[in-house]
Amino acid sequence: MKFFLVLSKLIDAVNLKVGQAVIWLTLVVVLVSASNAVIRKVFNYSSNAWLELQWYLFGAIFLLAAGYTFLRNEHVRVDVLSQRFSKRTQIWIEIFGVLFFLFPAFGLVFWLSLPYFYESWVLHELSSNTGGLIRWPAKLLIPVGFALLILAGVSHLIKCIGFLRGACPDPTARVAGKTAEEELADEIRRLAEQDARDSGQTITTSKGL
Repeated sequence: MKFFLVLSKLIDAVNLKVGQAVIWLTLVVVLVSASNAVIRKVFNYSSNAWLELQWYLFGAIFLLAAGYTFLRNEHVRVDVLSQRFSKRTQIWIEIFGVLFFLFPAFGLVFWLSLPYFYESWVLHELSSNTGGLIRWPAKLLIPVGFALLILAGVSHLIKCIGFLRGACPDPTARVAGKTAEEELADEIRRLAEQDARDSGQTITTSKGL
């Protein structure tokens, strides 16, 4: 079991690094989109290459970050039954879902996307739009993204089995950080408490005088 837990940590490290890198693509997309909008409005000029670059970057964000999102247990779940069961039963349901739904579905998409990418790469497929980009990098994102998801599924399966054997914590617990709104509320609360303490000290000092 120790070997598999180490393997799980390695997979998680890969998805974590990819996810952290992809986060910066969001900034790149914003800058590219804003630049396109400004150039189009101010200079009355538009480039298909830059427009398609936006689409490629959007695809990279959603596909490459999917494994990272799985790692943080942030994918949307619609749960109408499993919360009624014990934690061990919930973990068995997780294992069943990974084995009979996640692996077959994602494996099929991965398998079918390989020739889709390979054909584009061999033919040096170009965009049908004038001045557009080559197509194979965008198509490569599909098998790479689903490969990362499958690896995340392998890691999740290992952690589920490890939990049943008492070797690791609950793998279904969310690892979500605070939102920007929550962080702002905490900061406002902290400042208010600091002001209250400062006011109390001022009143005490005045009475002493």
